[in-house]
Amino acid sequence: METLLLRGDHKDEVARAGEILRAGGLVAIPTETVYGLAANALDPAAVRKIYEAKGRPSDNPLIVHIEEVSQLGPLALEIPESAQKLAKAFWPGPLTMILKKSRLVPALVSGGLETVAVRLPAHPVARAVIRSAGVPLAAPSANLSGRPSPTKFSHVREDLSGRVDALLDGGDCTVGVESTVITLAEGVPRVLRPGGVTVEQLRQVLGRVEVDSAVLHRLEEGKKAASPGMKYRHYSPKAEVVLVDASSEEYVNYVNSQEDCHALCFQEDLPLLRVPALSYGGRYNREEQARKLFSALLQLDGLGAKKVFARCPSKRGVGLAVYNRLIRAAGFQVIRVGSPLLVGLTGPSGAGKSTVGREFQKLGWGYLDCDKLTRSPQVYDEACLRELAQAFGGDVVAEGMLNRKLLADRAFATPEGRELLNQITFPRILRRVREEIQAEADRQIVLLDAPTLFESGLDRMCRRVISVDAPREVRAARIIKRDGLSREQAALRLSAQPEGEFYLSRADYVIENSRESSLSGQIQEIFRELQGED
Repeated sequence: METLLLRGDHKDEVARAGEILRAGGLVAIPTETVYGLAANALDPAAVRKIYEAKGRPSDNPLIVHIEEVSQLGPLALEIPESAQKLAKAFWPGPLTMILKKSRLVPALVSGGLETVAVRLPAHPVARAVIRSAGVPLAAPSANLSGRPSPTKFSHVREDLSGRVDALLDGGDCTVGVESTVITLAEGVPRVLRPGGVTVEQLRQVLGRVEVDSAVLHRLEEGKKAASPGMKYRHYSPKAEVVLVDASSEEYVNYVNSQEDCHALCFQEDLPLLRVPALSYGGRYNREEQARKLFSALLQLDGLGAKKVFARCPSKRGVGLAVYNRLIRAAGFQVIRVGSPLLVGLTGPSGAGKSTVGREFQKLGWGYLDCDKLTRSPQVYDEACLRELAQAFGGDVVAEGMLNRKLLADRAFATPEGRELLNQITFPRILRRVREEIQAEADRQIVLLDAPTLFESGLDRMCRRVISVDAPREVRAARIIKRDGLSREQAALRLSAQPEGEFYLSRADYVIENSRESSLSGQIQEIFRELQGED
């Protein structure tokens, strides 16, 4: 079959794509998530061609793409209030809603189910094609079934040239993973596939939203897939992929001990690895991870990789979508490295980290108060005191004793002062913490309570991170009472630290420790999950 190569920035070529689709042909089109292989969703013969071109099992349902919200009505038996709320909040965008289908939707589109999956894409070229075609379009990812989804036009051309009528170039996809799929067809809204719209965002709109067990685990034997990406092995390069759940240090040490392998890692790991390695983004940049993941998996094929050890991402926010794709690319092969499991506990001053730490300690976890450790003679030894006096004035040390309040006032007064303090103290703190961890080696889980977890580099030792947060006014009141500060001093202390988002964006778990929140329930939920992981 001859495949036309079309340009998404040419109106006449977009119109040509619409003509092909109206006539029952197949066209690969760009969306903001991944490229999709489109056909007239109302034409069973055209839809059958999608399955044939991709080698896709026919019980794997397809997503129907529309150009306006008004086009949802004819496809669904009813549109519940929850669907209206989600459409207002997230359409156009990377969200697919599953509703009970009307007779207009062919059984082949829904994989034999009584439901239909619908989304309104944000990509202007995708919407222009739907408008030109004049019909809703069924469009799974534009790749051979099981392979990583295409986020670049070159990926589509490699997989589908000679298999479809046309390929439409719309540039690189900005989200990088397929849309979030949520079912509204039965009971409590439930996420069947995570994507660019996060579970947290959905809960802000709908309240209670559940996550299907198949997001993190294999679909139960004999259970029918209600959404794309639930049942079959997906997103896989030719290499064997093994997911490594470890801290930065544990991951690097483990992979460097292996032979004849490649690493799929975070950007920060690259300088430390001695094996061929590709990054799929920064450790704390989950949007970047989503955008780069599929491209990195495909690059591994080009490198001839046979076995790949992939660094496990966080499951928070868009990270859940990245984890979901990687766990399927790995065929659910996961190894956990390192013992004990180190969990960082951090957050801005006054958030209540110590209170949270004591509660976890009561539940049996080891607990290291890094603030307390930094006061030990092993950290503030004679050499350290001498450096501090040289940097911040001789009067910060009097008769061999450190005036901590004076040191804090001077060090926190400027970013340069804080950086200088960190340079002097952090290496000593890290050595001391490592010594204490060795003493806790018999523990299953050890919590590192560290206000400067990220700045000090302690986060490289942690497999998980918990951030504790509270409103700024609550935090200020706490440190005024705790440390005997004036309001001005408290404000200076808080302004010397990063804002709460700095901690929240890097966390695997967030505990909201305000007056109104239920601290115990949040702690118990995290405790159960981490106990079950290890």
